[in-house]
Amino acid sequence: MFDADLAKLYGVSTKALNQAFRRNKQRFPSDFVFQLSSTEYNDLKSQIVTSSAGGTDLRSQIVTSSSHGGRRRPPYAFTEQGVAMLSSVLRSARAVEVNIAIMRTFVQLRRLMDTNRDLARKIESLEKKYDEQFAEVFAAIKELVAPPATPRKQIGFHP
Repeated sequence: MFDADLAKLYGVSTKALNQAFRRNKQRFPSDFVFQLSSTEYNDLKSQIVTSSAGGTDLRSQIVTSSSHGGRRRPPYAFTEQGVAMLSSVLRSARAVEVNIAIMRTFVQLRRLMDTNRDLARKIESLEKKYDEQFAEVFAAIKELVAPPATPRKQIGFHP
């Protein structure tokens, strides 16, 4: 998850979240958090559309600009473990609540991915099973569609 999204969930500014992260950087190895490259960030910005409808501000956190023209650095992306570590760094009741909700979501996503893997395996086994059976049907159809090996004698009047 991006730093701006987590800051919104935790009810703090992105600046405050990143300061807490930087003060405790030793708790965040590279598999807990990483910073997007400038290229990745620019690609991400180009894919996000900003709009404003009916007076409701729908601008993305990533594209929102401030007095200096937007973010100065690409965002940090936190992995599941990084999100968990953030709750101990922020040490607020809201941080604990958000962390519990996020962890439950990650668990549900993991279960969903496992279910999808099982489903993919089942589909693959069915395809193999039925491909073999349909191979015989397709061979029979090919025989019916293919022209005969020896030309048939034509019936009817021949000049």
